[in-house]
Amino acid sequence: MTDDRPEPGGEPTDEASAASVAGDDPFAASDAIVVAAAPETVFAFLDDPANHAAITPGLTDVRDVEPLANGGKRLAYTYRMAGVGIDGEIVQTVHEPPERHVFELRGRLTGTIDLRLEPVDGGTELTYAATYGLPENALTRAGSPVIRRFNERQLRAALENVAAEFDEGE
Repeated sequence: MTDDRPEPGGEPTDEASAASVAGDDPFAASDAIVVAAAPETVFAFLDDPANHAAITPGLTDVRDVEPLANGGKRLAYTYRMAGVGIDGEIVQTVHEPPERHVFELRGRLTGTIDLRLEPVDGGTELTYAATYGLPENALTRAGSPVIRRFNERQLRAALENVAAEFDEGE
């Protein structure tokens, strides 16, 4: 875990490409939710890798966290999919408080996660856009409709879990 440079194609170049990440790609999903907290508070929550393990379905372990020069982090993780543990690395390629986190997934599960935070009445609109490269297995052979629904459900659950973290305090 020594290279903190993003690999080519790892980050959307503008808001339009991030917003349209889902498009026709069955390995992509995008959704948004309003969180009842200020962007600075939500950003700080999402800046702690341990919180990602708490809110992301299937993410079972986060370890070996290292700070990066850009303010972000590099870490190792284990994600369980279809009963199989997949180990990998996450490198935070963009760390722009309190507006944006971008993470590159490396290993058997590859992809990009782009979290954008915008102030709105009642708190923060959190947009989660992700594109994944999944290992060839029964899940990918099942076809794109199944993969798309799985990715959308996982992403929506993560957003709802973030919102619930801040709703519980009321």
